[in-house]
Amino acid sequence: MKPKQQRLILGIFAVLAVSGAGFLALSALESKAAYFYSPSDLATSDVEPGKAFRLGGMVADKSIIREPDGVTMRFVVQDESNRQSVVFKGIAPDLFKENSGVIAEGSLDASGQFIATNLLAKHDEKYMPPKLDGKMHKTGEVSQ
Repeated sequence: MKPKQQRLILGIFAVLAVSGAGFLALSALESKAAYFYSPSDLATSDVEPGKAFRLGGMVADKSIIREPDGVTMRFVVQDESNRQSVVFKGIAPDLFKENSGVIAEGSLDASGQFIATNLLAKHDEKYMPPKLDGKMHKTGEVSQ
């Protein structure tokens, strides 16, 4: 076999190996992937109850209700045009509050209520540690 033919066969084998590895990785991740929906996406799509996904949006103003058991809370996630009620049982992150961004992981129950198993609170990109808050000059340098 000529060196040119050997390189061609090796190249074809390498492409097939990389394609096969990619296919195996995607098929393994498909069952673990959690899709992200906003309340508007959820209203227009047909998500089956029990299927895990992520719901993201803003926590509606005055919507957080804490149950007497101390660990269950109900709240509403909203976007520009739709709202979705959520039930979460557990300890909420410190940054979780009304009028703040949230991503809830969970699934819909048969009645259409979102049952969250995990909450991820989104923080403001303009976060400043408490000791430095208000002590920055317009140049961006920290005063001592």
